[in-house]
Amino acid sequence: MTQRYPIPAKTTRTEIIIKRSRFIATISFADTVEVARAFIQTIRDEMPDATHHVYAFRVGYGSSVNEGLSDDGEPAGTSGKPTMAVLRGADLGDAVLVITRYFGGTKLGTGGLVRAYSSAAKEALEHLSVIEKVERLPVTLEVAYSNYELVKRLLPDYQTRILHEDFADHITFTLSVPEDLFDTFSVSIRELSLHNTAPVVSE
Repeated sequence: MTQRYPIPAKTTRTEIIIKRSRFIATISFADTVEVARAFIQTIRDEMPDATHHVYAFRVGYGSSVNEGLSDDGEPAGTSGKPTMAVLRGADLGDAVLVITRYFGGTKLGTGGLVRAYSSAAKEALEHLSVIEKVERLPVTLEVAYSNYELVKRLLPDYQTRILHEDFADHITFTLSVPEDLFDTFSVSIRELSLHNTAPVVSE
């Protein structure tokens, strides 16, 4: 079963300066690898004169997460990996983080780069607003007119949204049900003895 998990609520940007180098961190929502890579390109296009655009992304969550990172010309392991480590530590899913560096003239060394990129990533995450992502299922449910109000009163208990109602011989609901609540929602519907009515996941 897909879990609920935290995701970025909106794009957030922060900046820190270390030995005259600017580290501009931009984090955003990305629910596919294609969206993540498009966002990275957007940042590159926005700041084409930057020295580096280091990034890390996590699409999905838990065992199904798809990750990617790049040092973008910084010494191997000094930027992409520490950026990813901070992103993982925040337990975020569907997130892409780009840290843009404008070189300030002073080399930071391997350890200094790791600390700088880690600090830039942490700064962005400290200012990030997070919401919960809930995987939903499209569901149809047919009920008798006599049970219409009874069903409608039940729906909020399962965070279920009504997408459409069709009034014919019976009432057919088109619903959006949280995936992790679908089984208990189905049981509750059947327990109402609604003429053996059961919700059906739409194709």
